[in-house]
This record gives sequence, structure tokens and C-alpha cells, in this order.
Amino acid sequence: MGNWIINHGLSAFIVVVWMAINIALFVHFYLFYDQGERFEYTRELLGSALAWARAPAAVLNFNCMLILLPVCRNLLSLLRGSFVCCGRTVRKQLDKNLTFHKLVAYMIALMTAVHTIAHLFNAERYSNSLEGEDGDLAFELSLLQDSSELNTTYLNPFPSNSTTPMIFVFTSIAGLTGVVITLALILMITSSMEVIRRSYFEVFWYTHHLFIVFFAGLVFHGAGRVVRGQVTTDPPHNNSFCEDQPDNWGKIPECPIPQFAGGSPQTWMYVIGPMIIYICERLLRFIRYMQPVTYRKIVIRPSKVLELQLVKPGFSMDVGQYVFLNCPAISQLEWHPFTLTSAPEEDFFSVHIRSVGDWTEKLLKMVENLPEGGQGPKYVLLWIFTITSRMGVDGPFGTASEDVFHYEVSMLVGAGIGVTPFASILKSIWYKFKDSDPKLRTKRIYFYWLCRETHAFEWFADLLQVLEREMEERGMRDFLTYKLYLTGWDQSHADHAMVHFDKDTDIITGLKQKTHYGRPNWDKEFEQVRQENPSSVVGTFLCGPQALAKDLEKKCVKYSDVDPRRTKFYFNKENF
Repeated sequence: MGNWIINHGLSAFIVVVWMAINIALFVHFYLFYDQGERFEYTRELLGSALAWARAPAAVLNFNCMLILLPVCRNLLSLLRGSFVCCGRTVRKQLDKNLTFHKLVAYMIALMTAVHTIAHLFNAERYSNSLEGEDGDLAFELSLLQDSSELNTTYLNPFPSNSTTPMIFVFTSIAGLTGVVITLALILMITSSMEVIRRSYFEVFWYTHHLFIVFFAGLVFHGAGRVVRGQVTTDPPHNNSFCEDQPDNWGKIPECPIPQFAGGSPQTWMYVIGPMIIYICERLLRFIRYMQPVTYRKIVIRPSKVLELQLVKPGFSMDVGQYVFLNCPAISQLEWHPFTLTSAPEEDFFSVHIRSVGDWTEKLLKMVENLPEGGQGPKYVLLWIFTITSRMGVDGPFGTASEDVFHYEVSMLVGAGIGVTPFASILKSIWYKFKDSDPKLRTKRIYFYWLCRETHAFEWFADLLQVLEREMEERGMRDFLTYKLYLTGWDQSHADHAMVHFDKDTDIITGLKQKTHYGRPNWDKEFEQVRQENPSSVVGTFLCGPQALAKDLEKKCVKYSDVDPRRTKFYFNKENF
């Protein structure tokens, strides 16, 4: 249990607090509408469906206030910098922004469903109450209409029994905006499913921008003031005395005509702050988009990996950060995240883009179709591509990998192109050793790279060779322990490796460290790290698939010790 608290304690506490607020809001407003004297006559028409409609609305307001904040990347980067003085556990919560965003979205979806179903019952009850008999309280309440002579206000928003629930839904402000909001929410949630997001990112990207329609409809949804409550009259209307004699309303002093009014819209008060923050966020992105970007170098690496080295005035980065790229020649609106592979010490920033989707494939084809020139095959002259396509850059933004130098020992795990943040980290380490940086706190790094094909190793092996040689010259072989795993291999690969096993360098990478075939035995690796670092805090960083993340997270919990003098593993995952 103690091991679990080390990695998940604060996250669980935040979720518990959030859930407690949701439950408290639901219970408070449910009781307010189910037992409040102001809505006694309203409940005569609607019954318990009134409370079931209004309680979810309060929870919706709260969560709609939160939903935009986790995707304000500049705000998160600002907070990450503000929390530098705080513990790593606090900063780790910012890396779970998308998880919290999804959690809030699920709550919005659930409360929307309850709210909508309850209001469908309410609409049916409004309609049915107009078909009652004289003396029936619900019928008499439904007959009340606005009158300047009697100073009355209506309770039932259906003007006559010819108004069906379907007509009301599509002719009233509340009904029409409710339909729009619900449809937008359904499209956003369904397009956010992982199978669609991974295979059809453009569908997800464009559909998710229906949040503009969602919030616009949300602000105006309450303007219809459909749910109405009783207001104070002079003399006061005594409900307990008058409810059994509606024929005497307005005839005796104790029973003046009851008056009703809808509550003022409140949603805008919840969402106005986050909306302003998000608008500022988008304005900042636009300003960054307009800033000029020049191309320093463009190379097509093996396995269809495109390397872009870019220069932008005033651009400042840290290790492990990422940027969003936009290519107007492909799409004016689409922005895609890519981890920076350059080091902060370099005078440019770079990204490595693997062709895995429509946008990346189009970008790669644009480069492949350009004339060759410069220093070799597929090394494209910069001015040609600059004229062909302008690139917009937004960022950089912080990630979990920024904290790598805050740990004495770090385990870096990359899967395929997921090695990119660690390229930045390893390059920065090389520069720090080169400059003899006294601030380097890290004492040891374990690096694991899992790839399905041999070509994927090629573009990164040269950096590892430099680091390998640098560590040997400085007598620090133990500082960097790296292991490369080829997960997609056949018998021919194994036979070839056996024939050349006695060579000093690996036949695939040219490194002294031989490539492993298959997947790592993570229990063995974690046990080794724990034995070699018996009293260290180990940061485990992953950029890879969710299945691997779950496995590593379990290992961090399993091999962490509650004793503060023993080894502890903190799990960190890249999230975009």
C-alpha cells in the first residue's frame, strides 16, 4: 500500500476531492429542489424529475468550468515553472492533464444524459398537466398566465395543450440549445475514441472544435428560464393553506394569486473565466504562428523518419519538451505535437517525424518530391522548402521529461519513435559533460529502446556512439547503461547475430553494446537498478504505448520501498 501511495497518492487525493465536490453539489441541489418551499408548486407539476434535472445541471456547471483548463498548455507550462520549488510529486500532476480532461468529460457526458432524460419527463408532465380537470392543483397551476391586471406569472411554459413536447424542444431557447449542445457533445465524445483518434486524427481534430458550439449553446441554454420557482407576494401566499382551494386564489387575503419566475442564467459565471484564459491561450498560439521560422537542415532518415532542424527568434527550450507544428500547405487548421530532439545547448531546435498518418505522410511526400541537393541524397536545400511551404511552430511546452535532471538516477524507456524526448536528454548530458557543468545532479542513467525493425536504430545510433566514446574517455562507463531491444525479428536475424557474435561492435547499430532480441524482462531490470542504487530516488520515464505504461507503472509500485532510506521509483509518462 505504501508503494502505491508513493506513485499515486496525490493523484488519488485530487480525484477524491473532485468527486467529493461533484457529489456535494449534486446532493445539495437535489435537496434544494426536492424539498425547498420555493419549488413546492413546481413539484406538483413535475414531481421528482425536477430535482433530477436541476442537480446534474449544477454538476455540469462545475465541470464545464474545469474542462478547458487542462488543455491550456501555456498555463500548464507556467504552472510547471512555478512549481519548480515544489516537490516532484506536485509537478507530476500536471503531466496527467489529459487524463483529468477525459475524466471531467465523462462526468459531463453522464450528467448531460441524466439532465436530458429528466427534462424529457418534465416536458411530458408539463403537457399532461394541461389536460387535467377543474380543481386539480396541477391543472390550475398550468392555467396561470401572465396578466398585468392580476399581477400573475405563469408556471407551465407550455402555452396550450396543443404544444407537444417535440414542438417545445425545437421552438424554445432551452430546447433548441439543449439539442445543439447534446449533439455537439455526442460527436466530440465519439470522435475522441482511441480507435478514431489514432487512425483518423483529422476527424477527431475538427470534430473536437465543436466545443465552440457547445459552450455558446451552454451560455444561452438557461436564458429560456423554463424551470420556474415561486416568488414572494404581498400579502404572502400560504401554500399549505391554499393548495387545497385553488378556486379561492385571488379572492381571500391568505391566498393571493401565486407568482413565479425563472432563475437567472448562471452557467456563464462558471465558464467566463476559463473561456477568457482559453481565448488568451489561442491568441498566444496565433502570435507564435505568425513568427517566422527558418529551416536549418532537412533530412529523410531510415524508416521514413523526417528530421527538421528549425530556427526561430526568441525560441528557448528545455529537455523533453514538445512543440505543435502546422503546415498550411497541408491544412490551415491542423496542429500536431512532436517532441523536440535537440538539446537546449544547441542553436536550433529539431523534431523527428515518423510517417504514421495522413498529415505526416503528406509532409514526407512533399519533401520527397523536392529536388535533391546539398550534402547528399535527400538533403534538401533550405530555401526550396521554405518557398514551397511555410511552417508554423507553437511552443515549447513542458512534459514529464523536464524533471529528468531532478533525479539522482533515471530510467529512460522509449518505444520506436518514442525515443525522441530522450534524444534531447542524452544530447544535453553530452553538452553538460563537455562543459563540465557542476549543476548536473544525475549520477546514473539507464536507457532502454524498443524497436520493431532494424532501420529504426540507424538515425539514433550515431548519438549513442558519441556518448559511448565520451563516457569511456572520462572513465564513466557506469554513468550511461543502455540496452537496445529488437522486438520484431525472425530467425534470420538471430542466425546473423550468432555468426557475428564475436565482433567488438553490434552488427545492427555499430555500438559496443549488443542488441537484444525480444522484449525486456522488466522484473530483472528493475531488480538490477534497485541493487545498484540501494538508497536512490529513481525517475522512470516512458514515451510509448499505454500497455507498456501500465506494465512499468506496476513495476515502479512493486520495487519501491516505503523506507525513506531505500530505493523508490517514480513513474512519469509523456502525454500529448
